[in-house]
Amino acid sequence: MPVTRDAEPARGRPRDVGRDLAILDATLRLLVEVGYDQLSIESVAAEAGVGKPTVYRRYAGKAELVAAAVEHRAASVPPATRTGDLRQALLQTVGWLAEQIAEQEIGLLGALFTGMRSDPDLAAEMRRILRRDEAAMTEHPFGGVQGEHLVPGAAGLFAEIVPALIVHRLVFVGEPSDQSFVEHIVDDILLPLLQRR
Repeated sequence: MPVTRDAEPARGRPRDVGRDLAILDATLRLLVEVGYDQLSIESVAAEAGVGKPTVYRRYAGKAELVAAAVEHRAASVPPATRTGDLRQALLQTVGWLAEQIAEQEIGLLGALFTGMRSDPDLAAEMRRILRRDEAAMTEHPFGGVQGEHLVPGAAGLFAEIVPALIVHRLVFVGEPSDQSFVEHIVDDILLPLLQRR
Protein backbone atom coordinates (compact mmCIF):
# COMPACT_ATOMS: atom_id res chain seq x y z
CA MET A 1 0.00 0.00 0.00
CA PRO A 2 1.59 3.31 -1.03
CA VAL A 3 2.35 5.78 1.69
CA THR A 4 0.69 9.12 1.15
CA ARG A 5 2.36 12.23 2.53
CA ASP A 6 0.41 15.00 4.08
CA ALA A 7 1.03 18.49 2.82
CA GLU A 8 4.20 19.83 4.38
CA PRO A 9 3.56 22.25 7.21
CA ALA A 10 4.76 25.81 6.82
CA ARG A 11 8.31 26.19 8.05
CA GLY A 12 8.92 28.06 11.24
CA ARG A 13 6.52 29.89 13.47
CA PRO A 14 4.77 33.07 12.40
CA ARG A 15 6.69 36.14 13.41
CA ASP A 16 5.56 37.65 16.71
CA VAL A 17 4.70 41.30 16.02
CA GLY A 18 4.74 42.02 19.75
CA ARG A 19 8.36 40.95 19.93
CA ASP A 20 9.21 43.05 16.90
CA LEU A 21 7.81 46.16 18.57
CA ALA A 22 9.44 45.33 21.91
CA ILE A 23 12.84 45.04 20.19
CA LEU A 24 12.45 48.34 18.30
CA ASP A 25 11.18 50.22 21.36
CA ALA A 26 13.99 48.82 23.51
CA THR A 27 16.53 49.89 20.88
CA LEU A 28 15.28 53.48 20.91
CA ARG A 29 15.22 53.65 24.72
CA LEU A 30 18.75 52.31 25.07
CA LEU A 31 20.04 54.49 22.26
CA VAL A 32 18.95 57.57 24.20
CA GLU A 33 20.14 56.19 27.56
CA VAL A 34 23.58 54.81 26.68
CA GLY A 35 24.37 56.06 23.17
CA TYR A 36 25.17 54.13 20.03
CA ASP A 37 28.66 52.96 20.97
CA GLN A 38 27.48 51.36 24.22
CA LEU A 39 24.38 49.83 22.66
CA SER A 40 24.62 46.09 22.04
CA ILE A 41 22.40 43.33 20.71
CA GLU A 42 22.68 41.68 24.13
CA SER A 43 21.45 44.78 25.95
CA VAL A 44 18.56 45.24 23.52
CA ALA A 45 17.53 41.60 23.92
CA ALA A 46 17.57 41.94 27.72
CA GLU A 47 15.63 45.22 27.63
CA ALA A 48 13.03 43.73 25.26
CA GLY A 49 12.73 40.52 27.28
CA VAL A 50 13.74 38.26 24.39
CA GLY A 51 16.68 36.01 23.64
CA LYS A 52 19.65 37.31 21.67
CA PRO A 53 18.94 34.85 18.80
CA THR A 54 15.48 36.41 18.46
CA VAL A 55 17.10 39.76 17.65
CA TYR A 56 19.70 38.23 15.31
CA ARG A 57 16.99 36.40 13.38
CA ARG A 58 15.56 39.79 12.49
CA TYR A 59 18.65 41.98 12.15
CA ALA A 60 22.16 41.16 10.99
CA GLY A 61 23.81 43.66 13.30
CA LYS A 62 23.54 46.79 15.40
CA ALA A 63 23.43 49.30 12.53
CA GLU A 64 20.57 47.48 10.80
CA LEU A 65 18.68 47.21 14.09
CA VAL A 66 19.04 50.91 14.89
CA ALA A 67 18.00 51.89 11.36
CA ALA A 68 14.88 49.72 11.65
CA ALA A 69 14.01 51.39 14.96
CA VAL A 70 14.44 54.85 13.45
CA GLU A 71 12.29 53.94 10.45
CA HIS A 72 9.63 52.51 12.77
CA ARG A 73 9.54 55.72 14.81
CA ALA A 74 9.26 58.03 11.80
CA ALA A 75 6.99 56.10 9.48
CA SER A 76 4.56 58.85 8.46
CA VAL A 77 4.50 60.44 5.02
CA PRO A 78 4.32 64.12 4.06
CA PRO A 79 0.91 65.62 3.34
CA ALA A 80 -0.26 65.62 -0.26
CA THR A 81 -0.46 69.24 -1.37
CA ARG A 82 -2.38 70.16 -4.50
CA THR A 83 -3.18 73.81 -3.83
CA GLY A 84 -1.52 75.28 -6.90
CA ASP A 85 -0.14 77.89 -4.50
CA LEU A 86 3.59 77.47 -3.97
CA ARG A 87 3.71 79.32 -0.65
CA GLN A 88 0.84 77.32 0.87
CA ALA A 89 2.31 74.04 -0.35
CA LEU A 90 5.70 74.90 1.16
CA LEU A 91 4.15 76.00 4.45
CA GLN A 92 2.30 72.69 4.74
CA THR A 93 5.33 70.57 3.89
CA VAL A 94 7.80 72.49 6.05
CA GLY A 95 5.32 72.49 8.94
CA TRP A 96 4.87 68.73 8.66
CA LEU A 97 8.63 68.17 8.56
CA ALA A 98 9.17 70.42 11.59
CA GLU A 99 6.64 68.34 13.55
CA GLN A 100 8.31 65.09 12.51
CA ILE A 101 11.76 66.24 13.57
CA ALA A 102 10.47 67.80 16.81
CA GLU A 103 9.02 64.43 17.82
CA GLN A 104 12.52 62.94 17.87
CA GLU A 105 14.23 63.28 21.23
CA ILE A 106 17.34 65.44 21.16
CA GLY A 107 19.17 62.57 22.87
CA LEU A 108 18.20 60.26 20.03
CA LEU A 109 19.42 62.69 17.37
CA GLY A 110 22.69 63.16 19.26
CA ALA A 111 23.20 59.41 19.59
CA LEU A 112 22.60 58.94 15.87
CA PHE A 113 24.98 61.75 14.89
CA THR A 114 27.71 60.31 17.14
CA GLY A 115 27.11 56.78 15.92
CA MET A 116 27.30 57.83 12.29
CA ARG A 117 30.78 59.24 12.89
CA SER A 118 32.06 56.01 14.41
CA ASP A 119 30.21 53.34 12.40
CA PRO A 120 30.21 53.47 8.58
CA ASP A 121 27.41 50.87 8.48
CA LEU A 122 25.13 53.10 10.54
CA ALA A 123 26.08 56.11 8.41
CA ALA A 124 25.13 54.15 5.27
CA GLU A 125 21.80 53.09 6.79
CA MET A 126 20.95 56.64 7.87
CA ARG A 127 21.82 57.97 4.40
CA ARG A 128 19.54 55.33 2.89
CA ILE A 129 16.69 56.49 5.14
CA LEU A 130 17.45 60.12 4.32
CA ARG A 131 17.32 59.43 0.58
CA ARG A 132 14.00 57.64 1.03
CA ASP A 133 12.59 60.52 3.06
CA GLU A 134 13.89 63.09 0.58
CA ALA A 135 12.16 61.21 -2.23
CA ALA A 136 8.90 61.19 -0.25
CA MET A 137 9.18 64.89 0.56
CA THR A 138 10.01 65.99 -2.95
CA GLU A 139 7.75 63.75 -5.01
CA HIS A 140 5.01 66.40 -5.14
CA PRO A 141 6.13 69.10 -2.70
CA PHE A 142 5.07 72.20 -4.55
CA GLY A 143 1.29 71.99 -4.71
CA GLY A 144 1.04 71.40 -8.44
CA VAL A 145 3.18 74.41 -9.37
CA GLN A 146 4.70 73.65 -12.74
CA GLY A 147 8.41 73.07 -13.14
CA GLU A 148 8.90 76.00 -15.48
CA HIS A 149 8.22 78.35 -12.56
CA LEU A 150 10.94 76.72 -10.43
CA VAL A 151 14.71 76.70 -10.63
CA PRO A 152 16.31 73.44 -11.84
CA GLY A 153 16.73 70.97 -8.98
CA ALA A 154 14.23 72.81 -6.76
CA ALA A 155 13.05 69.62 -5.06
CA GLY A 156 16.59 68.57 -4.21
CA LEU A 157 17.38 72.02 -2.80
CA PHE A 158 14.30 71.82 -0.63
CA ALA A 159 15.27 68.40 0.74
CA GLU A 160 18.84 69.50 1.39
CA ILE A 161 18.12 72.80 3.12
CA VAL A 162 14.94 72.43 5.15
CA PRO A 163 15.83 69.45 7.40
CA ALA A 164 19.22 71.04 8.14
CA LEU A 165 17.60 74.31 9.22
CA ILE A 166 15.07 72.56 11.45
CA VAL A 167 17.65 70.31 13.11
CA HIS A 168 19.94 73.29 13.69
CA ARG A 169 17.08 75.23 15.26
CA LEU A 170 16.08 72.34 17.51
CA VAL A 171 19.46 70.91 18.53
CA PHE A 172 21.88 73.84 18.45
CA VAL A 173 19.71 76.92 19.01
CA GLY A 174 17.37 75.09 21.38
CA GLU A 175 14.25 76.79 20.03
CA PRO A 176 11.10 75.16 18.65
CA SER A 177 10.27 75.29 14.96
CA ASP A 178 7.08 77.25 15.55
CA GLN A 179 4.85 78.81 12.91
CA SER A 180 6.90 82.01 12.72
CA PHE A 181 10.06 79.99 12.06
CA VAL A 182 8.28 77.90 9.42
CA GLU A 183 7.12 81.11 7.72
CA HIS A 184 10.67 82.51 7.92
CA ILE A 185 12.01 79.41 6.13
CA VAL A 186 9.38 79.66 3.43
CA ASP A 187 9.24 83.43 2.87
CA ASP A 188 12.86 84.43 3.39
CA ILE A 189 14.71 81.36 2.14
CA LEU A 190 12.68 78.96 0.01
CA LEU A 191 10.55 81.28 -2.10
CA PRO A 192 13.50 83.49 -3.18
CA LEU A 193 15.66 80.41 -3.76
CA LEU A 194 13.26 78.10 -5.58
CA GLN A 195 11.35 80.44 -7.90
CA ARG A 196 12.66 81.43 -11.28
CA ARG A 197 13.22 85.17 -11.54
